[in-house]
Amino acid sequence: MGFSWIFFLMWASGTALAGAPHQLGGFVLNQKINAFEDRVIMDTALPVRYAENIEEVEIKPTEGFESGLIAYGTCSKPGHIVRIKLKYADSSKQFYNELLKRFKKRFGEPDEYQGDVFKILIAWKWSFVDEQDHRISLVLQHNTMDEEEKLGNAVKMTDTTLLEEDLKCYKLKQLDSRERLRQRKWKAVDPGDTGWERYLPH
Repeated sequence: MGFSWIFFLMWASGTALAGAPHQLGGFVLNQKINAFEDRVIMDTALPVRYAENIEEVEIKPTEGFESGLIAYGTCSKPGHIVRIKLKYADSSKQFYNELLKRFKKRFGEPDEYQGDVFKILIAWKWSFVDEQDHRISLVLQHNTMDEEEKLGNAVKMTDTTLLEEDLKCYKLKQLDSRERLRQRKWKAVDPGDTGWERYLPH
């Protein structure tokens, strides 16, 4: 097998070649949030809408970034960072194109396009599996008009496995006493009647 063919195989498996990323803007997935207390504003911590088991805190002013939110779990591994969302200070399309080029060079071609067909929101996603078998997703986006998303250029990195584990833990803990009683294996009670009389009113 020639060198050029080997190089092509290495390029085609870009995500495997680069390995799963964990660090972004100085924050690290699966590390405890209190290790970064000097870089976040803990008083801003709020539960995430529709995912109350996850809390997000705002980052302090950081060179190169306009803003950011760091999300951490509260159940399976309390305080461990599950997601890093950062908005770049430079919101230009030119800066995004340069970022995208460098992302591709480091991680290979994206696995999925998540933007819209009109390119109002451009979003490319990479997917990885790390050495702990955690699924890591990385999304780079440029948004010009969609008010549901951050305007400008943003990046989001998520430990999907850790996020799902925390949600599962939270749901189990949220089961009320009545639900837990229903889930117990009760011995069937004999209603007294036999045959069809068991099923008919009388």
